[in-house]
Amino acid sequence: MKIIINNLAIDYSDQGDGPIILFLHGWKDNSRTFDPLIPFLPNFRIVRMDLPGFGNSETPDASWNLNDYIDLVKNFIKKLNLNIDALVGHSFGGRIIIKGLAGKNIEAEKAVLIGSAGISKTNTAKNFLFRLTAKIGKILTLIPPLIFWKRQIRQKFYNKIGSDYLNAGALRNTFLNIIGEDLSAAAKKITIPTLLIWGDCDTQTPVNDGKKLNTLINGSRLEIIIGAGHFPHQENPEKVSNLIKNFIQ
Repeated sequence: MKIIINNLAIDYSDQGDGPIILFLHGWKDNSRTFDPLIPFLPNFRIVRMDLPGFGNSETPDASWNLNDYIDLVKNFIKKLNLNIDALVGHSFGGRIIIKGLAGKNIEAEKAVLIGSAGISKTNTAKNFLFRLTAKIGKILTLIPPLIFWKRQIRQKFYNKIGSDYLNAGALRNTFLNIIGEDLSAAAKKITIPTLLIWGDCDTQTPVNDGKKLNTLINGSRLEIIIGAGHFPHQENPEKVSNLIKNFIQ
């Protein structure tokens, strides 16, 4: 289904009956990432959306920051008149939930963060490295004969620092706006019951990030899925869905 939010066409799905769960996916992903969980959550109303720039939703003309995504989710909830029982966010979706809840822009009874992003290791230093690398890549590829290997050279630069920048396409500046924002202070402001689900083999948002969020979010609970990586909801959907179901009920 399609709905217009903030002048953008947003693709979403709304299925089932019962307590409402709103799922928010990660960066370079879409709402279908949660497909494996759905069969295990039959007694819930499941609402999912493709965030702007991902899946079948429209891409913003200008670069966005995290607040823009929060505002869109807030207006999506308002337009569908949803009273959210639980927000579930994976990776980038977790960023939106953490800051949205902290600023009281998004409301829910409970929150579930799966391999959530938001804990920066070197904070502004890391963001500076991303931006510096992007500039160096552009300058070097203007020099003959390097211009003929432009994409290959830039790819090596971005791979070296583990960046999704080159593959972000029209969202490159949005990516830079978001990755450097540390949400530790925001996490401390979350007051609703929060469940953290992490894969112990996660290399994108390491389990130590989950442990830190566990200490920052008062009363939160951390569940570690042994043998899972950054997508525990796909690798062990039955375990993850049971955690979510028991937590909500």
